[in-house]
Amino acid sequence: MRKKKLIVMICFLVIVAVLIGVSVVTPGKVADPDNYACAAYATVFALLPPVVAIALALITKEVYSSLFTGIIVGALLYSNGNLELMMNTMFFNESGGMVFKLANSWNIGILIFLVMLGMLVALMNKAGGSAAFGKWASKRIKTRIGAQLATMVLGILIFVDDYFNCLTVGSVMRPVTDTHKVSRAKLSYIIDATAAPVCIIAPISSWAAAVTSSVPEDSGINGFAVFLQTIPYNLYAILTLVMIVGMVVFRVDFGPMRTHELNAIKGDLFTTPERPYDESDEATESSKGIVLDLVLPVVVLIAACIMGMVYTGGFFDGENFITAFSGSDASVGLVIGGFIALLFTFVYYMLRDVITFHEFAECVPEGFKAMIAPILILAMAWTLSGMTNLLGANIFVADLVAGSAQSLQGFLPIIIFAVAAGLAFATGTSWGTFGILIPIVIGVFPSGTMMIISIAACLAGAVCGDHCSPISDTTIMASAGGHCHHVNHVTTQIPYALTVAVVCCIGYALIGVLNAVGMLGISWIALPVCVVIMLGWLLVLRKKFGREDI
Repeated sequence: MRKKKLIVMICFLVIVAVLIGVSVVTPGKVADPDNYACAAYATVFALLPPVVAIALALITKEVYSSLFTGIIVGALLYSNGNLELMMNTMFFNESGGMVFKLANSWNIGILIFLVMLGMLVALMNKAGGSAAFGKWASKRIKTRIGAQLATMVLGILIFVDDYFNCLTVGSVMRPVTDTHKVSRAKLSYIIDATAAPVCIIAPISSWAAAVTSSVPEDSGINGFAVFLQTIPYNLYAILTLVMIVGMVVFRVDFGPMRTHELNAIKGDLFTTPERPYDESDEATESSKGIVLDLVLPVVVLIAACIMGMVYTGGFFDGENFITAFSGSDASVGLVIGGFIALLFTFVYYMLRDVITFHEFAECVPEGFKAMIAPILILAMAWTLSGMTNLLGANIFVADLVAGSAQSLQGFLPIIIFAVAAGLAFATGTSWGTFGILIPIVIGVFPSGTMMIISIAACLAGAVCGDHCSPISDTTIMASAGGHCHHVNHVTTQIPYALTVAVVCCIGYALIGVLNAVGMLGISWIALPVCVVIMLGWLLVLRKKFGREDI
């Protein structure tokens, strides 16, 4: 063991010595940032930082050091090995540095909303609302199947924004799923699977606004109308919901999730020693709590967030609701909604006399502490994404897709799906992925059914990659919402997401075949065919992995 440590230390010192040598002979600052390009720019090496971070996270089961290592790799590639420039890039680069990422108003808004939700959850726990709802729901939801399906239904109903969805569904349903011994990994998967996949097919959501804004203004295409037409062809989003229903009703779990579920039935909801939210779950609760103490703050939160978002889109200045929503600023709207909900909850609980002012004040730092883990992961994930963009990964992928599009136009949907999934997985962002690929698709197919299907494939692939990625903000939020260790959530979710992705590839390949034989008019058949394949595969898995007690 000592010999191995010595070898590792010597290698580390050699690398540092080489980097110092490079630093001596090259400048530590970029004289002309607009025209600067590192050696790895727009090459396959631009994808190395997220690949390193993801691989390390899955191997070591430790997310913080893995993300930080990915950031260092990205900064080294960007700086061509210069240590001074690497440090400046990591922290102070205006496009990718951590300081600038945390100074970004949109990012800060999301972090503030996170903290507000943490405070709100702490308040509901302290007032006894969560416990009261858990007892009420347990009397009506008698089975594990019912608890999981109820979580899914609530996730579908909260379709406005994926961040909001993850944290709200988790705080409401966690007492119910705990009562029925559903593992935290399974809860986090259901939360994640009803966040982005639902938002991407919901016309009134922050995601619909993002897709609409990704359509080039000079294309002459109504972005919102295109979004509506893509819904039936967004196979990943729809099949993910089919997957949840099928695996819950058929009582089938596979991969690492099966281990977590079997352990949960025995009383261990976490499986691994990491219990980052265990103490907050056991917080002291008031005995005065009633169901309304949870339901009313959540309803106010939902209504306030919706009104906050349309407010930022100009609804109160005369814009119609749909236009206001499509032009909304989700970050600002969620902060407004969170503040109104916190203020309402404080007044309501004080009038109900379920908590004291001192207890309310205690919930402020409690809520912040509960969100430290997702805030740290988000900050590093945003920085890693910035490093990837600095290296020109988006340009590399765009050129790759554009080259494929010219020679394989008929099978472009499956190519787009695969590339979008890979890019979103590597960068952890769906919005950035379809922002890059949608203009390319429109350039190849200026109009018609193939344009709609290809854009749908792009959206499906982006959500798929985002769903699998350990550095995706939605994945991080789902871990926080389900109070699950982040790596546990990722490792249990990936086999499920990949199963859906394979069936999607079959569907988009079928569309390519129909296009080749001149039968694109019946391309709608891909969805029912994929649904049958998905359910059939789950029935096959049930024979091997199904259990009556799951």
